[in-house]
Amino acid sequence: MNDVVSQNIRSHYDKFSSKYQSFLLLDLSLDMTRGKPSPTQLNLSDDLLSLPGTNYQTPQGTDTRNYGILDGLPGIKSLFAELLGVQANQVIVGGNSSLTMMYDTLQRACQFGVPGGDSPWNSEPNRKFLCPTPGYDRHFLITQHLGFELINIDITDTGPDMDQVEWLVKNDPTIKGIWCIPKYSNPTGCCYSPETVKRLAAMPTAATDFRIMWDNAYAEHHFNDNHPELDNIANHSQQTGNENRAIQFASTSKMTLPGAGVAAMAASEENIADAKKHLNVQGIGPDKVNQLRHLQFFGDIAGLRRHMKEHAKQVKPKFDLVDRILHEELSQWNIASWTKPEGGYFISLDVTPGLARKVIELSQKAGVKLTGAGAPFPYV
Repeated sequence: MNDVVSQNIRSHYDKFSSKYQSFLLLDLSLDMTRGKPSPTQLNLSDDLLSLPGTNYQTPQGTDTRNYGILDGLPGIKSLFAELLGVQANQVIVGGNSSLTMMYDTLQRACQFGVPGGDSPWNSEPNRKFLCPTPGYDRHFLITQHLGFELINIDITDTGPDMDQVEWLVKNDPTIKGIWCIPKYSNPTGCCYSPETVKRLAAMPTAATDFRIMWDNAYAEHHFNDNHPELDNIANHSQQTGNENRAIQFASTSKMTLPGAGVAAMAASEENIADAKKHLNVQGIGPDKVNQLRHLQFFGDIAGLRRHMKEHAKQVKPKFDLVDRILHEELSQWNIASWTKPEGGYFISLDVTPGLARKVIELSQKAGVKLTGAGAPFPYV
């Protein structure tokens, strides 16, 4: 290395080291390990805390303070049905966590099996699950915890690589399902194309009890009015004779209060009947007071969408700022690439191979906690 190049490198090193030292002096304490709404976003839902007031009755005359209504209040079921593109009788509304509902769904499948299957999934010692990557680490953790072998599937701008998916599920009956975040996917922000949705619904599978875990967590988390539309997985599954295949999940976690939101699952009538059979043993009903106050807070789907526009006003400028800074600081060096989603909560940054953990370490020393390097990949 000649002296000119060496001096140039030293100059850049000194410049960036000085800049990093200035960050250390800021005494930051930022936790960006999860898609946590900011306090000002949480403030948008402060009115929830004064609801439902002194009237705990639903329009149907149910006292929400008491036991019962295993599958959720009719009004909140209708709201989620419209959100997910199904009928209200295809919805179960539960507590605050859709992740809990996903775990319970797979746990039931492992212990008891599912409609269309011959036996509990636990009877297959080599059971597998497809994981589009990079993806959501909590999804992968659930299936790993339940004893599945996890198989990586490449994620593209239009969803999982369907050539890979179709070949695998057609030839291997031990593959029981696939994780999907179809809109503003965590962490890349991609949206599944209509073709991808249709292929997932229609593809032949060697396992007769194959399930799509359709986590539509960011269904209404748009930055702009002109946003991509997601095809209806339930309709396509019905049309292709695979109505039991897709199980959808959603929640208000990043709409209202993450620790006190409302979650729901939607599926075929047969899947819902099977789930309710087990839920009837598991409990005596969810928190209906919380369901009622959410229903009063939103009013209807139009009210929910007005509320989400207020979120967008706060979130979009932050995404734009991050994108601008990444361009200004990194684009000239050709050492990193990143996504620019149209909604959701995540930007995925890829750096030069071998440096991700160092970036995480330096960020943490500067008071900024980031999601661990490799977290969006199983077994990492």
